[in-house]
Amino acid sequence: MPNQNQSIIPLIFTKDYWKHAVNPNKKLLLLTVTALLMALNIAISSFFIPVGENLRIYFSFIPTSLACMIGGPITAICYGFGVDILGTMIHPTGAFFPGYTLSSILGALIYSLFFFRQRITVLRIFLCKLSINVFVNIMLGSLWSYMLFGKAYYYYLVKSTIKNSIMLPIEVIIMVILFQALLPKLKQMNLIETAKTKISFF
Repeated sequence: MPNQNQSIIPLIFTKDYWKHAVNPNKKLLLLTVTALLMALNIAISSFFIPVGENLRIYFSFIPTSLACMIGGPITAICYGFGVDILGTMIHPTGAFFPGYTLSSILGALIYSLFFFRQRITVLRIFLCKLSINVFVNIMLGSLWSYMLFGKAYYYYLVKSTIKNSIMLPIEVIIMVILFQALLPKLKQMNLIETAKTKISFF
């Protein structure tokens, strides 16, 4: 098992990291849990809490972050692809657009790179969600909106920046509370390999 205190950059280039990512322990259990989380994601993706004009709290990031934490980057890529394709088929909201599939895959991959075989901290959760909100939701999301709806890119960029900036602390708090509650159980099931199940700030 790699040193949990290593930073994310050297860890993802170790042979041991990718050995566990490609050939995880308890493969059947991992597949079962991942499938259940994928089904949960699709089921709750249409539910939200309105907190303002065009400002809604969605909860689909919760099963995604958990699936990517226990499954790793290879599982995350498959999970992101599957969730988008199946979600589009079950809850169609318009024509299929591959840009959103790419965003789903990249978002899941970022979750896995921050959480898979890592010690979970408030700072790590914040940096993970910040990366997804900035690079996937704001930058790529604005590009997809520009391509689909035709208004200026900066119109969507400003609108998305405001929305994601407001949502960031809310999402981080939700993840901290949820992870703190679930980490001991996931550790008990040997689905995660962190040495500590209590979330610290750093």
